[in-house]
Amino acid sequence: MTALGLDGDDLAACVQCGLCLPHCPTFRVTGDESQSPRGRIALMRAVEDGAPVTDDVLRSFTTCVQCRGCETACPSGVDYGRLMEGTRAALVGDLTPRWQRIALEPLRHPKVLRAGSAALARVPAGIRRRFGLPTDIPARQAPLEATGDDAWLFTGCVMDAWQRDVHAATIRVLAAAGVGVRPTGDTGGCCGALHLHAGLSDTARSMAGDVVAAVAGADSGDDGDDPAKVRPVLVNSAGCGAALKDYPHLLGTDAARAFSSRVFDVHEWLVDRVLPTVRPLDLRVAVQDPCHLRHVQRCHDAVRTVLTPFVAEIVELDDDGLCCGAGGQYSLLEPELAGAIRDRKVAAIDAVAPDVVVSANPGCALHLVAGGVAVEHPMTLIDRALHG
Repeated sequence: MTALGLDGDDLAACVQCGLCLPHCPTFRVTGDESQSPRGRIALMRAVEDGAPVTDDVLRSFTTCVQCRGCETACPSGVDYGRLMEGTRAALVGDLTPRWQRIALEPLRHPKVLRAGSAALARVPAGIRRRFGLPTDIPARQAPLEATGDDAWLFTGCVMDAWQRDVHAATIRVLAAAGVGVRPTGDTGGCCGALHLHAGLSDTARSMAGDVVAAVAGADSGDDGDDPAKVRPVLVNSAGCGAALKDYPHLLGTDAARAFSSRVFDVHEWLVDRVLPTVRPLDLRVAVQDPCHLRHVQRCHDAVRTVLTPFVAEIVELDDDGLCCGAGGQYSLLEPELAGAIRDRKVAAIDAVAPDVVVSANPGCALHLVAGGVAVEHPMTLIDRALHG
């Protein structure tokens, strides 16, 4: 057994060409080779060969945003995201402190998360802002109602607790396209993405298994015997969608493969559906591509396709889709680096001066809003255009 347990062929796939460097947010900010994908892979190789895991080595691994922008740029097809996940899992005792594990635990218990969010909403906004938390957490939210059984809407954990209005807008947009949906709610629970990124792979596998069993179980029976009647699972959070689509790798089961084949980002799903024609909103909109939509799911263009008829103009950011620095918990764990990465994104946004920025991921939206950017989810803009 090697020190990290990584696949030697995966490590050898990196030829150290450096084409990933311009696409790595931490290297762009620091200029430090150890803060780049090829530098981190070189350290992985060294540890596998018996080099000590020093504080500097650990720092290199903890500062990775796990945006996977390097994968899109890599001519050798290096599976960097899985190498980093394996590294973090092997070194979880050193990389993931006990307090972080405790902080992630409520995500597995929706009722506890909602109660905690309601309590957090009563904390003064200034204090929340100081700790990088959103200032507009709702204390109470209306429950989501099913509109039919054509599809599931995966509601997740933090997004359902803090941005349920986006789910409600998504349900209304899907209804306008003639698609009735059933929210997964507590049945589906959390996708486990944040746990996996933190190196808690066993916990993430357990959560993934729970999601697959819950949704598959709810679809069992008469409809479950006919593949044509098994409902697709639509997702409006890029990070959750990437995690759900990667369940076959995480779990390695036929059930996981069958489940993931049903998962679609909601914009990806709507590309082939017809929405009513309306007068476009008089808005100049910049699209911020969440990394896990652009580099993992690779369906980010669907956001533009679906959004175009509903806004006056879409403008592009001249930064090659570089990460905004949110990275799930990253903005809380590495506020200085996350802030420096965000500054680059804000500069790209300011250069095109949009009326609003759209982002199809809650973490990106919250991080950019904390940086003074006006951000909405694409579904909320389309819902506004459709329903006023």
